[in-house]
Amino acid sequence: MKNASQIINSLQYKPQFSKLSYFKCIKTIQSMFTPPVQKMINFAYIKNKTLFFVFNHPVGKQEFDNSIQSIKSALNFHLPDECRECEKSLFDDIKAFVTHTPKKKLSEENKKVEYFYKERASGELEVNIKDKKLNSLVRSIQEIIKDKNDS
Repeated sequence: MKNASQIINSLQYKPQFSKLSYFKCIKTIQSMFTPPVQKMINFAYIKNKTLFFVFNHPVGKQEFDNSIQSIKSALNFHLPDECRECEKSLFDDIKAFVTHTPKKKLSEENKKVEYFYKERASGELEVNIKDKKLNSLVRSIQEIIKDKNDS
C-alpha cells in the first residue's frame, strides 16, 4: 500500500497537477537558506518567471538580500533535482518583499479541545481467575467501568 508521500509523488507528474512540482522546487530552494531566515518566510510563489519570497519581518528580507547573489549563482551552477523536473526556465529572477499582515494565531479555546466519549463497556463480565491478586485487580477495573456508566 502506498503512503501519502508516494501518492503525491505519483500525482505530481500528471499534467493537471503540474503545479505540485513547482511547489516542491520552491520548498527545496527555500531549504537552502539558513534556518532563521527560513522561519521568517511566510510563503513563496512564482509569477511572470520571477520567484517571490514573502517575509514576515524586515530582518529576514535584509538577510535574504545579503545572500541573494550567492544563491542565484549556486542555482545557475547546480539546479536541484526537484527543479529539473519542472520546465527549464521556471524562473529567471528571485525577489523578496515584506508583508505587514499579521499571522493568525490559534485562540486558547481552539488549542485545548478535549473529546469525551461515552463508555461503551458495561462492566458485565464473568471473572473466572483463580489468582487472588489478579482477580481483585480485574474486579476493581470492573467496578470503575460500572461507576463510569452510572454517572
